[in-house]
Amino acid sequence: MRNIKLTIAYDGTDFHGWQRQPGLRTVQSVLDEAIERLTGTRPNTNASGRTDAGVHALGQVVHFLTASRHGPEVYLKALNATLPRDVRILDVAEVPQAFHATLDARSKRYRYRIDNAQYASPFELRYAWHVFHRLDVDAMNRAGAALVGRHDFRSFETDWPNRLSSVRTIYDVDVQRLGDVVHIEVEADGFLYNMVRAIAGTLSLVGTRKRPESWVADVLKAENRVEAGPTAPARGLFMLRVNYDRTPEGRATAP
Repeated sequence: MRNIKLTIAYDGTDFHGWQRQPGLRTVQSVLDEAIERLTGTRPNTNASGRTDAGVHALGQVVHFLTASRHGPEVYLKALNATLPRDVRILDVAEVPQAFHATLDARSKRYRYRIDNAQYASPFELRYAWHVFHRLDVDAMNRAGAALVGRHDFRSFETDWPNRLSSVRTIYDVDVQRLGDVVHIEVEADGFLYNMVRAIAGTLSLVGTRKRPESWVADVLKAENRVEAGPTAPARGLFMLRVNYDRTPEGRATAP
């Protein structure tokens, strides 16, 4: 058996999330169907993490075992030829059998996009949350610094508890303005349910000066979801990339 690693991008708007669900269109289901058409066998795909309905990905990582002898370049071309237009394979590599897309991930980085124009852009409706009050990006960066480090993030987890522990390590919180669009990027060793969206909603209240910068640290200490800001809409969230200890060889990369 060979272990094939895929890096994929998708527009999550018309999907019911990543995970296969009976009778629903999901990213995993359309990917599995495309792989089965190529190899003749339904794969057992594993992703670095499950994205929810409406959430997008620029660098989701997936692996599956197969007896097929197709090379990486064949997977790259053949899968992109059969997948729907809202899913694309960016990179294919054959990796050691021990590699696991979920278990070997050392960190993930997400980006949340806010359309901060006075009037919502029709070109951002699927990919950003519209906040018309001018956001103070510097204040959001200072407030977000309180989240960096190893903490209990239950204040930023929907329907706690969803996991055995809500302790995670955030390595970076970075807020940048690019014209009328504000990016909130968060990198951590793992994420709780709706954690990035809750962080985005919380920092937005600081950015619009509805809450002081020190409030974010108080929310973190409270360990209570009701103390934080709103859960920002799914459409603004993108999985940017997944970081692993090693870079496997044998890669074929899409142009």
